[in-house]
Amino acid sequence: MNKQKKENPLLNILISIVIPAVILSKFSTPEYLGVIPGFLIALAFPIGLSLYELIVQKKVGFIAILGFVSILLTGIIGILEIPTKWLAVKEAAIPLLIGLAVLISQYTKYPLIEKIIYNEQLLKLPLIEERLQANGTDAQVKKALRNATWMVAASFLVSSILNFCVTKYIVVSPAGTEAFNEELGKLTAISYPAIALPSTLVMVVAIWYIIRQLKKATGLSMEEMLAVS
Repeated sequence: MNKQKKENPLLNILISIVIPAVILSKFSTPEYLGVIPGFLIALAFPIGLSLYELIVQKKVGFIAILGFVSILLTGIIGILEIPTKWLAVKEAAIPLLIGLAVLISQYTKYPLIEKIIYNEQLLKLPLIEERLQANGTDAQVKKALRNATWMVAASFLVSSILNFCVTKYIVVSPAGTEAFNEELGKLTAISYPAIALPSTLVMVVAIWYIIRQLKKATGLSMEEMLAVS
């Protein structure tokens, strides 16, 4: 029996993005870790997660790669004292890349929305697909999944724009200064709830939309469709 552990997206985001960002913004000052050690320690978290996934799960997740690239670019901007406008570009690029990945994946064998919503952990797929075949409503559900994909991708586009605007407003000091580190900490505190909220709400709406369309297409109730552990 395949006992491969399921990924925990929230834990991956915490390890790959949140903890490294806090280290960079709060503990990379001279009185704590210092700029270079702080950067290396922050980078160690997404690298460690990537190695764990590669060794244990035989693959590297998108979140781990994204966290590694994000922290690497933030550290480079701070250490090399690159103009802070590029920090805003980098912050906007992250949700934009996620949105593009969601959108492009629907044209591959591994559509992300299906992995997140239309999967055996959440739904009784054999029963659902049996009803879809019997009712001839497969196309209806495929269209609903495409619509949900566009909804989620659009939410990440909104997050990208918000990220850019919030970063430009908060981070105004030159990179490499103590004020820059403080502003980066403020950005971290504000941006995660502010930027993640739209995407989370849209994901909830997308799940509700898919469930609603499945009920119409199969004639099953929500209780009959949901997988029970």
